[in-house]
Amino acid sequence: MKRVKDLDFFKNIREVREFEFGVFYYFDGLVISEMKEGVIFGWEMAKNAIRAAHEIFGADKPVVYISNRINNYHVLPSDWRKFYKNRHQLSFYAVVGKTRGSYASLVLERMFFKNSIQQFSDIEKAIEWGLAKIASAKELA
Repeated sequence: MKRVKDLDFFKNIREVREFEFGVFYYFDGLVISEMKEGVIFGWEMAKNAIRAAHEIFGADKPVVYISNRINNYHVLPSDWRKFYKNRHQLSFYAVVGKTRGSYASLVLERMFFKNSIQQFSDIEKAIEWGLAKIASAKELA
C-alpha cells in the first residue's frame, strides 16, 4: 500500500502532525491518517487529531477523513460510541485498506457512523473522491 508522503498529492500538504499513535496529514478540507502498527486507538487519541483539525481548518468547515490503513491497528471497543458520537463534524469518511482486519473494522464502523463510509483499495482513488466531495460541499455553501 502507498503512504501519503510518497504520493505526488503530498505537495499540497498544509500540515503534518505526528502523534505517538500515528501520523495525520492535513490538506485543505482533507485529513488522511496512517496509524502505527499495533496501536489500540481510543477516544483520547482521536481528540488530539480532532483538535489539530480545528486549529488548522476551523471548527465549521466540512471535513473529509480518509483512514489509510497501511498498518494493522484496532479501535478500542469501549470507545467506539464516544468516537462516533463525536464525529458529527466529519462530512465524509473513507477507508483505504486490503487486510482482513481492515474489512472487519469497516463493518463495525458502519454500525456507528451515520453517513456512508466509502471503501477503497487505492489511496489515490480515495483522494480523488474526497476532493470531489469537498468541491461539492463548497458549491452548496
